[in-house]
Amino acid sequence: MFDLYILETCPYCRKVMSYFDENGITYNKKNIADRENRENLLKLGGYEQVPFLFDSDSSKGMYESDDIIKYAESRV
Repeated sequence: MFDLYILETCPYCRKVMSYFDENGITYNKKNIADRENRENLLKLGGYEQVPFLFDSDSSKGMYESDDIIKYAESRV
């Protein structure tokens, strides 16, 4: 399952969310405006940067919208 850490105002986050929605990719949206989500992002990735994808099936995490999209394409 994909957890996508985002900020609603981030254009790169919107790019990834649009791609996921258009391609029927299921994900949990984790807005880092919420303190708990921001703390989890820092634990998983180490940086307060979005978008950040965490794949709980493989325990893999990554930043950068293009990398996230490529990874999701390879997992579907």
